[in-house]
Amino acid sequence: MPIPEDVTGDEIDKDVRQELQSLPKTLADDVARNLVMVARLLDEDPEGAYAYSRIALRLASRVAAVREAAGFAAYANQKYGEALAEFRAAKRMTGNIDLWPVMADCERGLGRPEKALDMAGAPEVHKLDKAGQVEMRLVAAGARRDMGQLDAAIVTLQSPELASNSVQPWTARLRYAYADALLAAGRESEAREWFAKAVEADRDGSTDASDRLAELDGVEFVDALAEDENESASESGDVSSEEKD
Repeated sequence: MPIPEDVTGDEIDKDVRQELQSLPKTLADDVARNLVMVARLLDEDPEGAYAYSRIALRLASRVAAVREAAGFAAYANQKYGEALAEFRAAKRMTGNIDLWPVMADCERGLGRPEKALDMAGAPEVHKLDKAGQVEMRLVAAGARRDMGQLDAAIVTLQSPELASNSVQPWTARLRYAYADALLAAGRESEAREWFAKAVEADRDGSTDASDRLAELDGVEFVDALAEDENESASESGDVSSEEKD
């Protein structure tokens, strides 16, 4: 697949660049450029990111960063079995447990919420940093919901991180998940309160909390473009009628 000329490979994280030093220079540069494309496309074009990740994997399957990137690309395309295999490979190579929550979420994607809950209770969770532990809590709550255990999902999300007034990178998603679980359990007024709190914390628009809040408040958003088109069509119809007369 073609790679834009402005992508040099120097854009990648320095730790990844260091990993690639085990490869011949030309090969390392090729792999780096493909990894840059994976990162660049992952959110907006998951299929494109996946294609570049397969090239990187073919070139350097023994590099942990490549296996991790391939895992995230597969995950973004809901290829959960493939993603899990890549994440496991990366974990074996590095001994790093940072991928534990997303591995558990892959188990959910494969229809195995019980396995995800087992992972949530594993010793590895205690080795995660705060962000990883919050992520694990979100996955565990999702697994509870998969199993129809709404009250347990709500309790799972109740934590010091949820109660804290300080805004961290995970705060908006945690509050959103809690609000959504409350709403699913029929606790609408509480859900509204927590969607509002999620909006306060969501500085980069990572959730649709504002839309969910508006929906609960009965606010309807009108597509201005569609409205203009309808008016144009209506006016066109009126002209046609006048011409007939």
